[in-house]
Amino acid sequence: MRAYDLIAKKKAGDELNSKEIKFLIDGYMKGQISDYQMSAFLMAVCFQGMSQEETFNLTSAMMNSGVVLDLGFIPAAKIDKHSTGGVGDKISLILAPLAATAGICVPMISGRSLGHTGGTLDKLESIEGFSTDLSTENFIHQLKEIGVAIMGQSDEIAPADKRIYALRDVTFTMDSIPLIIASILSKKLAEGAEGYVFDVKVGKGSFIKSLEEARVLAFQLVNICQRMGKKAVSLITSMDQPLGYTIGNSIEVIEAIEILKGKGAKDVLELSLTLSAEMLFMSQIVESRDAAVKLLKEKIKNGEALERFKQLIQHQKGNPEVINDYSLLPTPKSRYPVLSPSTGYINQIDAFQLAMVVSQLGAAREKADSPINHAVGIVLRKKVGEFTLRGEPLMELLIDDPSPPLKNLKNQVLEALEFSEEEPESKTLIIERIGAG
Repeated sequence: MRAYDLIAKKKAGDELNSKEIKFLIDGYMKGQISDYQMSAFLMAVCFQGMSQEETFNLTSAMMNSGVVLDLGFIPAAKIDKHSTGGVGDKISLILAPLAATAGICVPMISGRSLGHTGGTLDKLESIEGFSTDLSTENFIHQLKEIGVAIMGQSDEIAPADKRIYALRDVTFTMDSIPLIIASILSKKLAEGAEGYVFDVKVGKGSFIKSLEEARVLAFQLVNICQRMGKKAVSLITSMDQPLGYTIGNSIEVIEAIEILKGKGAKDVLELSLTLSAEMLFMSQIVESRDAAVKLLKEKIKNGEALERFKQLIQHQKGNPEVINDYSLLPTPKSRYPVLSPSTGYINQIDAFQLAMVVSQLGAAREKADSPINHAVGIVLRKKVGEFTLRGEPLMELLIDDPSPPLKNLKNQVLEALEFSEEEPESKTLIIERIGAG
């Protein structure tokens, strides 16, 4: 068996069996298959796709490339959440400590920026000293201590995904449904949870552009989890405009903290509560999702959720003072307002276009080992459906020097907006639920 032949087979659109897929993953991890051969295989998958059985076998091979944790000794229900990636998506920073205060154990293995989307780990590393590089022992110890831990893929847990994830980021192979599924589930199923809530994003700011594709992805995530003996539910959510009012790393941390303080953007709060409620309902802590939302709101109101986030920061060696002093987070050298060229309602904000501007500013990676600028980004002052006057601030660019010419950046962000004389119809954030009843 040779990698060359298997790449050719997949390029021709033929189906690989479990032994062939395992050969590719094992060979890559042993150094017998090169980065360029794996990249060729990933591109072949992008063009030809994979059957459900191939996707299941790829997920299994990547999951078993490292340690698969057994958290059965922890008495609390072990439930995790994962997003397929969006613009301004800081939900995990809110949801993980919030759900933990309600009695759930949240073992969360997250990713870094991928393509135009931000990464949970990059956001958390905006906090001085915060370590996402936890050993398996420390990960488990922290779960026992405070019920929540957030770490990256390691050399122990799903190491194949860690390496392949980095390749996908720089070879434009991010938007393949089989590769998205295998990446998500290989690390999620290895972390030892009993159930999973998936936030499958659809729209201009997502890798998934059509509702039909989102349904396929949502169903397959649930199906593979169930085949592995896990509970699962997928929520399809809108990603046509950015989530919340911030796009960047440190500024998204600030917005997440504001939500935990009982303030902040309504859409971020709504999605945080909805996904967390699914976790509580799945764990049978509550009798209904409505009861879960009521409990979670109380955890925010009484300060427990914010305190648990503080504990999360402390346990992972970060500076907890950022909760009260945002100046301790990375700050940009310059801030430039972008003024409205028209009077009227904002009819559309192209999340992808804004994410590409933030990438140019340095908030995302061009190469697997590229550094991240945690200070830069965009702060929105208006969102879809809001009225603006000509000359009124629409957003603010957070810039470090050197950067692309300011005029070019302003033109790009204005191209992402569409105005109308009439107020647009409001769109639903939560589109559909697939999976658990």
